[in-house]
Amino acid sequence: MFRRTFWFTAGAAAGVWATTKVNRKLKQLTPESLAAQAADKAIETGHKLKDFALDVREGMVRREAELGGALGLEAPVDPDLPVQRHFAVDAAEPANTYRTLPYKTNNRNEDH
Repeated sequence: MFRRTFWFTAGAAAGVWATTKVNRKLKQLTPESLAAQAADKAIETGHKLKDFALDVREGMVRREAELGGALGLEAPVDPDLPVQRHFAVDAAEPANTYRTLPYKTNNRNEDH
């Protein structure tokens, strides 16, 4: 008697567990859920690309400043020469600042 009750309870618990798992997986596979997951991945990828671009730009400016110092481009400018180049980004930015793009968007869909 107890053996049958035990196996009946174990089977019912396994059925409830399996039903719960299947329902959770079905909710994850709805079109709305898939669209939200894709949007989250796209935003995450965009942030990673932005950070990569900022790292490249920072390294480019640093290397350009090193080369300019090595080649003597930082020397006083002779007024008879053409106008000196201007750097796109200042190389003396503080290291512990939050990095942002140079523009501010008002797009409310950006943070989804």
